[in-house]
Amino acid sequence: MIQQVIEQWHAYLRGELSGGLDELLDDDVVFYSPIVYTPQRGKAITAMYLHAAGQTLPGDKSAANSSGGAGGGFRYTKQVLGDDTAVLEFETTIEGKYVNGVDIIRANAAGRIIEFRVMIRPLQAVNLVHRQMATMIEKMSPTP
Repeated sequence: MIQQVIEQWHAYLRGELSGGLDELLDDDVVFYSPIVYTPQRGKAITAMYLHAAGQTLPGDKSAANSSGGAGGGFRYTKQVLGDDTAVLEFETTIEGKYVNGVDIIRANAAGRIIEFRVMIRPLQAVNLVHRQMATMIEKMSPTP
């Protein structure tokens, strides 16, 4: 089951999932951010964080990454699938800094994501992503 959900996640990232996050996320999904102390509950807030991350984490596409490869844009480097859980390791470069992390995605029997957890390292990357995500969330939030 998780393999199909991860295939849909990758299709979403490529812009090929017609229903987008609405199709992937359960109404009661919980998002765990490396930046925010408390879990974020619900489809709307999770979608907002994932959209903001999509704008922040693509990184510097033309930069060289720390492993010497060409291109510093976001990419998944490893994938481990269990029964209902997947761990996807990623890397990117933002403002010349190497960012490494994992997305831990858990799905229910209906094939919807019920938990999305993001962990990032090193500390410089966490601070940088925190600053950029805060700016992006502020731009996405409705003004009073």
